[in-house]
Amino acid sequence: MSGNVLCSIEGDIAWITLNQPEAANAISLAMARSLRDAAMRCESDPAVRCVVMTGNGKLFCAGGDLMAMGGAGDKLPALLAELIATLNTAVTRLARMPKPLLTLVNGPAAGAGLSLAILGDVVLSARSAHYTAAYGPVGLTCDGGLSWLLPRLVGLRKAQEIILTNRRIKADEAEAVGLVTRTVDDDVLKTEGRAMARTLAATPAIAFGATRSLLRDSFEAGFETQLDRELRTMVLAGAGEAQDRLAALLAIRTSKSSGA
Repeated sequence: MSGNVLCSIEGDIAWITLNQPEAANAISLAMARSLRDAAMRCESDPAVRCVVMTGNGKLFCAGGDLMAMGGAGDKLPALLAELIATLNTAVTRLARMPKPLLTLVNGPAAGAGLSLAILGDVVLSARSAHYTAAYGPVGLTCDGGLSWLLPRLVGLRKAQEIILTNRRIKADEAEAVGLVTRTVDDDVLKTEGRAMARTLAATPAIAFGATRSLLRDSFEAGFETQLDRELRTMVLAGAGEAQDRLAALLAIRTSKSSGA
């Protein structure tokens, strides 16, 4: 795998790191391909129970590679089509895999970088980070799922403001409006991230994957449909780790009640 995206596995936790700090971790076609490969590896590896995505350097991700786009001339539409289709494969894999995704936003995120930053089930933001849509100034539209994710996280009106006015959202405001889960000081981001990753990795894999799907699809489903989905996923989870976990919990309670 190219060095522009690092993918390492530590026990049951996979780390995906955008690794072109000299280029603000901007997403070139090569980086999109590497990110796609890393996402597919994490999704398919049964040993991985949590995936962490972060950036190397002072920025999380500045969005698309504007240098490559600016030099494409009349081939820009073809470049954008291939770049975004490749990125979409990575985003889809990360969004739909039956494993928790934790994003550690180590610095500013813009454009498609904003999409990647907020993709996580849990998003920890460094206090130095800020968030910008960044599409209007270059005459482009949202990608990486931003137009789907953002309204669901902050509401339509706030999403319109963030995307259409291109206003920079600082870390504390990002937490306040629900763009990120929690803001932490820069020097403890990795420490807090490792602790959160261990917590997420300890969750029942089948149940967590089903819960991800329930939450993601809830906006498109009617109430009765969602009730039926909950029933079916509960039965599925009951055939997995739940049996052992419930038995262990009952054993603890029995032990406590007997005074042992």
